[in-house]
Amino acid sequence: MPMSPSSSAQAAREAVAGRLRDLRKEAGLTIVELANRCGWHHSKTSRIENAITGPTANDIGQWCAATGATSQARDIIVQSVHAESMYREWRHQLRRGLTELQKGTGKLFRTTSHFRVYSSTLVPGLLQTEGYATSVLSATARFRDLPDDDSAEAARARVDRSHVIHDPGRRFALLIEESVLHCQITDVDAMAAQLGYLLTAGAIPTVSLGIIPADARLRSQWPRETFHMYDDKLVSVELVSARVRIHQPSEIDLYVRAFEELRAMAVYGAEARALILKAIEALTWT
Repeated sequence: MPMSPSSSAQAAREAVAGRLRDLRKEAGLTIVELANRCGWHHSKTSRIENAITGPTANDIGQWCAATGATSQARDIIVQSVHAESMYREWRHQLRRGLTELQKGTGKLFRTTSHFRVYSSTLVPGLLQTEGYATSVLSATARFRDLPDDDSAEAARARVDRSHVIHDPGRRFALLIEESVLHCQITDVDAMAAQLGYLLTAGAIPTVSLGIIPADARLRSQWPRETFHMYDDKLVSVELVSARVRIHQPSEIDLYVRAFEELRAMAVYGAEARALILKAIEALTWT
């Protein structure tokens, strides 16, 4: 079972703290002695060792110098930067607006060959129509109390970004729960257009669209958090409060395993289209 994103991020911080604590102990220094050598209060040493405060690059350099482990400083600094980047609060992600957030992933999209997405909540962004995307992003803006609602512009940027699915040489494996088809987060016309687009999306040469039926029996995996995999290098998980980026190979392997088990439960082709048509028929026009 994949570690929860918040636990994963905290574990990365604790791994850095553990390495620094081990260096202090191997040097035979007490917390106070280490603090004196570094020129700070002993409470700072304690906070760092307990992963309460993340150390700066300068802190790590001083710590390693004080313990006679200067050669390890660069490696620990890289590890610490990675740990802190895993957990990014949404208010920092959204400071420049929803549109910039969409454009910010452009480089990642351009450098990825194999996309794998599992969504238990919404149609994946790669397959969203502009109307559907506008509703999703508008709801995000309201929930985040963003002063400037640029959801319409952001939706256009998201659709433009999704044109990557037509690039030859790339592969897109997209999985959604059947419940996503019935989660009406926009008006009926926009929802019908979105479902209609899904009917044709599976025919795009680069795309494999699987739907996990609601009545799937003997599930080896229950509905999971929505996650995006970029090649075998990065897993991105979106929480209510943060985006977590996972780079640790052992954790990525767990997400690969979860994805493969979820994919085995999905239906494709004619069976998937039948579920989409069922959802369209269930829409109620007023």
